[in-house]
Amino acid sequence: MTAGWVEHVIWWQVYPLGFVGAFPADPAPTADQHRLRRVADWLDYAVELGASGLALGPVFASQTHGYDTVDHYRIDPRLGDDADFDYLVGEAHRRGLRVLLDGVFNHVGTDFPRYREAVDGGDRSWFRVRGHEFATFEGHGGLIALNHRSAEVVDYTVDVMSHWLGRGADGWRLDAAYAVSDAFWSQVLPQVRDRHPEAWFVGEVIHGDYEARVRDSGFDSVTQYELWKAIWSSINDANFHELDWALKRHNEFLDTFVPLTFIGNHDVTRIASQLTNTDHVEHALVILLTTGGTPSVYAGDEVAYRGVKEERFGGDDAVRPEFGAPFEGVGEHGHQVFRSHQHLIGLRRRHPWLHSARTAPLAVTNTSYVYTTRCGDDALVVALNVGDEAVSLSLTDLGVQRAEVVAGSGAPPAEIVTETSVAPHGWLILAPR
Repeated sequence: MTAGWVEHVIWWQVYPLGFVGAFPADPAPTADQHRLRRVADWLDYAVELGASGLALGPVFASQTHGYDTVDHYRIDPRLGDDADFDYLVGEAHRRGLRVLLDGVFNHVGTDFPRYREAVDGGDRSWFRVRGHEFATFEGHGGLIALNHRSAEVVDYTVDVMSHWLGRGADGWRLDAAYAVSDAFWSQVLPQVRDRHPEAWFVGEVIHGDYEARVRDSGFDSVTQYELWKAIWSSINDANFHELDWALKRHNEFLDTFVPLTFIGNHDVTRIASQLTNTDHVEHALVILLTTGGTPSVYAGDEVAYRGVKEERFGGDDAVRPEFGAPFEGVGEHGHQVFRSHQHLIGLRRRHPWLHSARTAPLAVTNTSYVYTTRCGDDALVVALNVGDEAVSLSLTDLGVQRAEVVAGSGAPPAEIVTETSVAPHGWLILAPR
């Protein structure tokens, strides 16, 4: 049973090593610079945005980007120390923000002590070995694959996860969960839940049978990459039929679990760069915040930061920049996008039923999409238009007698309508009355 607090959480995701300028950096900062505390300086900003949770990228000792862990029990010295972690968690909780950690248990870095011992002729049982070679994660020589059939690896993972939940974390994102057998997670997670029944666990799963992964692993949730892709590509291609298909799939997932939804994260091109028309960032955000799911906003996307992920060494750096002060270098469009985030996050938090809402299409064309989002007796009507012509809406033709305009691009103050229109490249959210 997923903890009740999850229904209300909206994550603001931060990749700490980049955010505080700790990686890439030459020379690397040292623990006495306490850079992790810089994240705490942004918590009031996160609250102002409307977020209710802080989703942290890797904070544990690693060699480079954080996903090559060398000590799961130690804060990365480039970020600081245990006291800095305690300070950040305490400041987050003081503001009512939950804290999600990023755990890498599929693989470790080459300086992981057990691996060094194995290379020197010691016990190899912690690692996957093929012949005389240690298996790696997706061919990356610096990422050594753990042996998930090892009882010691199971016990180690349980202990690490429980340790940091005991230190104040509220849940875990489990990196590369798709590369780990469900049997491993089904051994680990029940033991952690026994100790921390209110914790939440989300697996990074990119494709495949989401429902089966949740059922067989014991995850509360997985990352909804199918919907992420459909949102930006249907907008760019003016093909809302793709989004309609993806939302039907999304409804099926909601029968089993509530996915982690997003339009940006630390592994993908930023939404303001991904969309060919930056005016459509709001459309993507509307979809994110009016469909079922546990939404996550990647830090910087709320002010339309740009950045393109490239498939090369260092290709993630552009989407993981250092942050200065709030709104530093942000132009008018960025401020407008921030206000839109505030407004739509506020709408989401006033309607917590949206967490498990199902959608149903009312009208679909290539360039326009009208759908209801509903949970029980609660409902909203959402209308999107990415075309160059206004789209007329006759609510009675859509099976709605009348509705109140509660949000929209250029929408008038709240009014009850039976007919309206969606401006070119505009959107509306209406509440049936």
